[in-house]
Amino acid sequence: MAKQFTDTAFRWIDIEDSADELSSIDAGADMDIENFPTLLIFKHDKVVFFGPMLPQPQLLERTFNALRALSGSALENHISANATHRQWQRLAPLRTILLAHAPV
Repeated sequence: MAKQFTDTAFRWIDIEDSADELSSIDAGADMDIENFPTLLIFKHDKVVFFGPMLPQPQLLERTFNALRALSGSALENHISANATHRQWQRLAPLRTILLAHAPV
């Protein structure tokens, strides 16, 4: 997908190797990752997805395209749609940490 979406930053991190970085975020206690792979997708500085996803390229691409299309009020409605989406926003500081890692 990184080759297809060249305007997007993709990162892969091992949560065990990066445990100290991840726990440095206030919301680190809320990041109980039990299923793999777990994706964290940002639209600019907003978290638009956080959760496990089956390793099916078509599902990932469809989800990614739908989230990329969000803008304006649709984006705001999405990130405030429910308590889970609002809680995801506590993970926003991870964007800076992830961008410091080498691209995929």
